[in-house]
Amino acid sequence: MARGKENFDVAIIGGGPAGIMAAIKAGERGAKVVLIEKNPLLGKKLLITGGGRCNITQAEFNYKKFAEKLGKNGQFFLSSLSAFGPKEVINFFEKNGLKTKTERGNRVFPVSDRAQDVLNVLLKCLDKNKVEILLNQKVSGLDVAGGVIEKVKLKEREIIAGSFVLATGGAAYPGTGSTGQGYQWLEKMGHNIIKPMPALAPVEIKENWVSGLAGLTLKNVSAAVFQSGKKQDWRFGEMLFTHSGVSGPIILDLSKDIGRMMITGKGPVVLKIDLKPALDISTLDKRLQRDFKGNKNFKNYLPELVPQKLGESIIGLTGINPDKKLNSISKEERKKLINVLKGFELTVKRVAGFGQAIITSGGVDLREIDSRTMRSKIIRNLFLAGEIIDLDGPTGGYNLQICWSTGYAAGINA
Repeated sequence: MARGKENFDVAIIGGGPAGIMAAIKAGERGAKVVLIEKNPLLGKKLLITGGGRCNITQAEFNYKKFAEKLGKNGQFFLSSLSAFGPKEVINFFEKNGLKTKTERGNRVFPVSDRAQDVLNVLLKCLDKNKVEILLNQKVSGLDVAGGVIEKVKLKEREIIAGSFVLATGGAAYPGTGSTGQGYQWLEKMGHNIIKPMPALAPVEIKENWVSGLAGLTLKNVSAAVFQSGKKQDWRFGEMLFTHSGVSGPIILDLSKDIGRMMITGKGPVVLKIDLKPALDISTLDKRLQRDFKGNKNFKNYLPELVPQKLGESIIGLTGINPDKKLNSISKEERKKLINVLKGFELTVKRVAGFGQAIITSGGVDLREIDSRTMRSKIIRNLFLAGEIIDLDGPTGGYNLQICWSTGYAAGINA
């Protein structure tokens, strides 16, 4: 069957946040725009972000500080961030009828706590700017000649356009359609792809007893990651235990570094959790000496010190008899307890794969992209946006802001 040919000014592949924003902005400029998505609906991954609440952005208005949070590649992001940063994103949604609120850690959410409301605003804007949406459309190939893309091939039609935006996402959460296929197309076009790795992923732990702590959340703790006894990185905040290990904001933020450490093979990787970061060793010791004057059993005292679920693990790790009276606990045993409280040790088995990772680290080499316009330096009429490029940040709205800013830059320049 012959394919039908259709002409557009801008063709965008990928209906996630970056692709949608690119389509809206290109449409606002009067371009005839088509948005191609292989899923039966747009924004599939957007709907599950922030636990279904959608953490729209990070309200960090100092762009230099924002960029620093993205690590060594953050500098690249400054151009698109200053053109369409957190203030502009909040303003965009508010102007289109979505009320927002800022929570702990400068995380911005819709007041309704519904990701669907965020998507509804975007759909309304696509409609207003007459963007043609093609759903359930798998791209079978891209025709490239003389350093330009000539057309996109779908099953029953061909899309011809002046400019193309690739916003197909990374390889994380493949169930939402992020299969990493965009990387293959780009490699064929001559782009270098920095090896994609899972980021913001749970961490699996070797110790079997961890499964007994599943569901336990620890707040205001610090987690440090060590390799071969050397401290490499740390975070303060909230974490939780899973059936196979640990997760939660501070663990997710450390997971990318942990994954890279595991690959180096430079020795075992260990997490040390400081359960009492507000107390230094000497202050904690004084508190225990004061408490240990009583006649209570050690096991009955522990819930005053740590969450009840953690008590059994503390007993196992310190070797203190659970029925021992506090006033007969020795100095050595007290020191052991302090060591466990200040360095609750977990041996890393592995970082969970793309199926559980929130985002992808790695992607298109930033040296091959114009940071101001998001145009490819290899294919003249190609623009790149979102998770497909080698740019990622911590939890808290940073990664969605990357999508909005790069999508904006790609859309207005395409």
